[in-house]
Amino acid sequence: MEYSCIGLNDLPDEILMIIFKKLNNFDILYSFQGVNQRLNKIIQDPIFISHLTFVKWLSHNFIDLFCCDMIRNRFCLQILPLIRRKIQWLDLESSSMKYVLNAVDYPNLHTLGLYNINEESARCLCTDKKLSSDIFEDQIRRLFITIDNNNITKLTIINILNYMLTVFTNLICLTLYESSYRNRVLLCFDDLPPTTFRSSTLLKLNIRVQWFKDCLYILDGRFSQLHTLNVDMGDLPNLKYFSLSSEHLTYDYNKTILPLLNRMSNLEELGLYLTVYVNETFIDGNHLKKNIINRMSRLNQFRFSINSIMCINNPIYFPTTEDIQETFIHFPNGIISYVDYLSEFRLCLCHIYSYPSLMPYYSDITNNFPGGLFEYVRAVSLCDDAPFEHEFFIQIQKSFPFLERLSVINHKSQNRKQSYEFNNDNQNLSPIKYLFLNVINLFSAHDDYVEQFLLNTRTSLPNNVSLYINYKSLERVTHNFTRDATRINSTKISYLNLRAQNEYFNVSLKEYFPHAKIFSSIMPWIPEQ
Repeated sequence: MEYSCIGLNDLPDEILMIIFKKLNNFDILYSFQGVNQRLNKIIQDPIFISHLTFVKWLSHNFIDLFCCDMIRNRFCLQILPLIRRKIQWLDLESSSMKYVLNAVDYPNLHTLGLYNINEESARCLCTDKKLSSDIFEDQIRRLFITIDNNNITKLTIINILNYMLTVFTNLICLTLYESSYRNRVLLCFDDLPPTTFRSSTLLKLNIRVQWFKDCLYILDGRFSQLHTLNVDMGDLPNLKYFSLSSEHLTYDYNKTILPLLNRMSNLEELGLYLTVYVNETFIDGNHLKKNIINRMSRLNQFRFSINSIMCINNPIYFPTTEDIQETFIHFPNGIISYVDYLSEFRLCLCHIYSYPSLMPYYSDITNNFPGGLFEYVRAVSLCDDAPFEHEFFIQIQKSFPFLERLSVINHKSQNRKQSYEFNNDNQNLSPIKYLFLNVINLFSAHDDYVEQFLLNTRTSLPNNVSLYINYKSLERVTHNFTRDATRINSTKISYLNLRAQNEYFNVSLKEYFPHAKIFSSIMPWIPEQ
């Protein structure tokens, strides 16, 4: 049998793709770029060049693959200019960082990995005119950094991070590791972080902190859009007082909040004000006792307001209000609990809270709301699949006298609307006065609730209210912006956010809301009522 010699060019494209996928893209580009047009086309496929890695893990550190000027120059002068538009992610070692980033423009680059960064290389990002240009600032959305372990100090880490936040002003994700890649960078603030240590776009931050106070600095509002914070932190035996509140729905209560609380074994005072999504069981008295109270032997004060939300996927058994109340039989007096079933929304809600309450918000209030006085609450959301009548809103105003933000989710029309109108005609019904209300969200509300707040015979609004509403609903309730009965409250709107199917609005809109700044978001399909 004769032996045949098969060259690389003799293999079909499919086989070459399989082979190249097994190799490092750095080696592929350096070895085959420019050999012939066929190979150029194959190796310039986005599968090879959308994410370019110019570093390699070796022993306990990352090393630069540009081992000499000749290799680096070939990439910067000959290869990168040909593929720059297809590059979305670059991994670079600090010594080669400025050469690669300055070689060409990368119009589609959105992610950077910067390895073995020290304070000097971080400062370079700020001082290099091209690297700190507006285009570069806006493009990079994800940043992964390893910091050089040599001569590293707490101040060095803070300075490096501050440089990064100054240059990359549009980040949504930031991760910091030591150059050994074993641990996330340890962040420790001896003093307050600098004023520039902030971001209005960052959504996810992965770090390690030394003390719990460092975590609180991160959460003090300087990262206003942050929704995911992954923090490595040891036990907190010296922590005596802790309070956690969030008006947004929490999905990872068991994975994040409970493990954090279990580190606080010597806690004396605890406050929890949360809305939690659960899969199988509500958070009730048994849960609090087993998973929190019994693990904190020194706890002498526990204030809480926890709203559990569960999807109704199957017609299985759900506990009643009496069942939940039974779990608090050994708790001190003053625990309120009740259960709501919203079949239209396929949701089941369980509210538990200590009373009198210090919670700043009260979510998902239904017609089963037991009442009470909540002087600390500033934000309320109402949600039900049964109509809210006028008397319900009277109760809400009395229970929350300092209410500032109100959201209504209800698609059912009011049953006693005609009786309100009759009483108004006979001047027997006083309007509800909201003294501090400044935001009303009616995006998911029936027209009757738009009337509820715009008719001055039912509601007396303060000045400077922000209103979020569907344009068509507003148009119907105001009779195409001609209705006198809704005109008085409309003049008190200072901000109007409209959800509309198109951008063509009635010419009388601005005149009807003379003091409002008007904004709109176009949604081609909005369900009609």
